[in-house]
Amino acid sequence: MSQASHTSVLDDLGRRIAGNELPPGEVLTLAELEKQYGVSRTVIRESVRVLEAKTMVESKRRIGVTVTPMKRWHVLDPMLIRWRLESPARVQQLIALTELRLAVEPAAARLTAVRASEDTRAEIWRLASLLKTLGESNRGDTQEYLDADVAFHNCLLDACGNLMLSAIKEPIAQVISGRHHAGLTPGTPVHESLHNHVEAAAAIVRADADAAESYVRAYVESILGEVRAIG
Repeated sequence: MSQASHTSVLDDLGRRIAGNELPPGEVLTLAELEKQYGVSRTVIRESVRVLEAKTMVESKRRIGVTVTPMKRWHVLDPMLIRWRLESPARVQQLIALTELRLAVEPAAARLTAVRASEDTRAEIWRLASLLKTLGESNRGDTQEYLDADVAFHNCLLDACGNLMLSAIKEPIAQVISGRHHAGLTPGTPVHESLHNHVEAAAAIVRADADAAESYVRAYVESILGEVRAIG
């Protein structure tokens, strides 16, 4: 069986579990999964192994494959986040990750304002300026805007000098991308959010830690308001 078949089965199972179609405590068997997906036992075993590695299921002899409670999952795993964003649990995932951003990004911005190199400050300013230009041209829902937005946040988190905070950039990139691909990013970004991105970049350029933290907190709060309104 091809790798594409394995990926297809894995993605479908992952989305079904992440979206609670297959709830905690649900017991599956390899035989029934093999029949359901029409693939080999090897493909099913490979998919189950990946899900076990993410602690979404556990396998026991004579019982089968049991879906585990969400509190046991590796919830910051980028693939699991993508499955949640592609499932009926999308809004809950958007809110949870944006709340996480609110806890992490302002602190990272404060450190970046103090620790970033001059080249990094220039790059953050370039990306913020590009976001402003694209946003004011009603291109906030384009791939170009998405790429610049992800790069802006990656740069901010990488430059903070704290590996624990930098490690959160992949989940943040997933939620930014997931919101875009779900068609929830407006063509014309909310003015307040766009303005605060630019002001945060300006604060980082001038090494103003208080202002950087404040403006980042403001734009994440604005985004959180937007995603909460979806639900």
